[in-house]
Amino acid sequence: MASKPALPKIPGTNPFDGEYAKRGYALNKMCFSFNSAENRAEFLKDEETYMTKYSLTDSQKAAIRSKQVLQLLEEGGNAYYLAKFAGIFKLDMQDIGAQQRGMSKDEFKAMLVAAGK
Repeated sequence: MASKPALPKIPGTNPFDGEYAKRGYALNKMCFSFNSAENRAEFLKDEETYMTKYSLTDSQKAAIRSKQVLQLLEEGGNAYYLAKFAGIFKLDMQDIGAQQRGMSKDEFKAMLVAAGK
């Protein structure tokens, strides 16, 4: 069976491939658990114990603590599952866009308004 050609490198992106899927399995499994209100409450009650329950790596735990979605993507997080995590903390797409641009949410919103003029 022929191997697939490597995906082209796109600066600032991490294509979610088999390597990322394996790396992020525990992280994504934990985020999937947030479909349940009971699990969200358990996580908020004791984040450290909840992360340990899912065997997250130290770097995944650090990314969860910092609430940095881009870092979570680098740790193998899948955007669809990470949306469950982001929702717990009321992070919206403007929060995530601001993280991507390295600016505050207010700065990001002002940039969007200026771009629309």
